Amino acid sequence: MERKLYKDPSDQMIAGVCSGLGKYLGVDVTLMRIIFVVLALFGGPGLLIYIVLAIVMKKPPSEYEAEQDSRF
Repeated sequence: MERKLYKDPSDQMIAGVCSGLGKYLGVDVTLMRIIFVVLALFGGPGLLIYIVLAIVMKKPPSEYEAEQDSRF
């Protein structure tokens, strides 16, 4: 079974990027949020990476769409 990277709308603070990354990598969501904040505050690319991921990452498919995809 392949893993896919999606935003997590059920555990989002802003766009669901950190919660999606945390679930994908198997890391605590709070740790992911702290990493992005630290990168943003100390002159790193944290904010830029977050914005790019918020644009690029997709929302998870609905149950109906997932069922349709599994038929083909």
